[in-house]
Amino acid sequence: MQSEPETVCNVAISFDRCKITSVTCSCGNKDIFYCAHVVALSLYRIRKPDQVKLHLPISETLFQMNRDQLQKFVQYLITVHHTEVLPTAQKIADEILSQNSEINQVHGAPDPTAGASIDDENCWHLDEEQVQEQVKLFLSQGGYHGSGKQLNLLFAKVREMLKMRDSNGARMLTLITEQFMADPRLSLWRQQGTAMTDKYRQLWDELGALWMCIVLNPHCKLEQKASWLKQLKKWNSVDVCPWEDGNHGNELPNLTNALPQGANANQDNLGHCKSLEYQHLPAHKFLEEGESYLTLAVEVALIGLGQQRIMPDGLYAQEKVCRNEEQLISKLQEIELDDTLVKIFRKQAVFLLEAGPYSGLGEVIHRESVPMHTFAKYLFTSLLPHDAELAYKTALRAMRLLVLESTAPSGDMSRPHHIASVVPNRYPRWFTLSHIESQQCELASTMLTAAKGDVRRLETVLESIQKNIHSSSHIFKLAQDAFKIATLMDSLPDITLLKVSLELGLQ
Repeated sequence: MQSEPETVCNVAISFDRCKITSVTCSCGNKDIFYCAHVVALSLYRIRKPDQVKLHLPISETLFQMNRDQLQKFVQYLITVHHTEVLPTAQKIADEILSQNSEINQVHGAPDPTAGASIDDENCWHLDEEQVQEQVKLFLSQGGYHGSGKQLNLLFAKVREMLKMRDSNGARMLTLITEQFMADPRLSLWRQQGTAMTDKYRQLWDELGALWMCIVLNPHCKLEQKASWLKQLKKWNSVDVCPWEDGNHGNELPNLTNALPQGANANQDNLGHCKSLEYQHLPAHKFLEEGESYLTLAVEVALIGLGQQRIMPDGLYAQEKVCRNEEQLISKLQEIELDDTLVKIFRKQAVFLLEAGPYSGLGEVIHRESVPMHTFAKYLFTSLLPHDAELAYKTALRAMRLLVLESTAPSGDMSRPHHIASVVPNRYPRWFTLSHIESQQCELASTMLTAAKGDVRRLETVLESIQKNIHSSSHIFKLAQDAFKIATLMDSLPDITLLKVSLELGLQ
């Protein structure tokens, strides 16, 4: 800056295989990232490589000297830095002259200018102490002064490192997690039996999501995975480690933050991002013809959404189930379906309908299985123009809401891939039940709209509504929806839909 006096800094940077492996600067600035002087020197080295004199490793230079030159070199070095290096020089000299010293048992001598062996680990320089200090500082501020934003920036840095396949990503996340685990508020909340704030829990969610990215990395070695597993188990065994479901089951539902507000808020952030243009990039390593990264990504998303999973206990975790599902579906909706992707939708829909207990759309599911209404509505609208029969089959299968049934089907035990639905004595604490029922109603309404003019399908949808929907307000809403659809201005009234409306209204 013009107002500040110019200062001269001594900067040293070590490189190894195109990575900056260590930095020192006399400015004394402490931060997670490099100071301005290190950046300036790096840019200078990149832009003007010819201006930076390249030396051979010092061991090579010393090898070219005779005895007198070596003595002169050492004595001059000691003279220039005598107060700093004389004790070390004297100690090393004594050890060299001692026949039995450890230094004489080793062949050759180290050379810090020669670089590492080709087999040695090499990673970007990371000031671990500063990462710990910064995270500790942000956590101590408890959400004030934009500390949450700063922590999210650190998480973004980890994501960037993972994208670049930088091994520091896991190191940095380990340091961040250790500071989170050491946060004194965890034990305080545990003692008081109070729930942590939503903002703070979202940071823990991000922490968990990043660890998933790390352990699923296909490029890491088995030893690394083993060490991460050991570390994660160690953290998990600590008493104050937060549970994914909530604060050790002691939390009371904070209904002011319950869905659908949470879902709507999430949609604002996005039963801001500019839209990206998705393209098929060929994946040469994969066997099947016509596959691309896009087709694989879509298929994995559909598999994930269709998995059967039990509803967690805590309010926050239940909200997260809905939020994560809606986030993934909103991503999928940005993609324009072509013939290749429609084939994948068909394949996955058939597979999920025929699959066993792993599928949330299987024939028999657990009573407390997370409902598939939202996902089925997306599948229904996507498949309807291409395979109406499959679309209806999927949506009708998803209409069930077993948690509200007094008895649940036991399943066919002769088929080993079916699991029995056991009805527990307790009524489950489904805090998001009203949101789930509204999603079930939306799915039914979508089918009624699509089935206009088709007597057989309208009757099937009506039967499904009468069997599966237990909320009188939602049945009445569907009666109104059916009446509106049946009496649209641009066509004659649909008699079957009017009958559906009447039956639902009477029910």
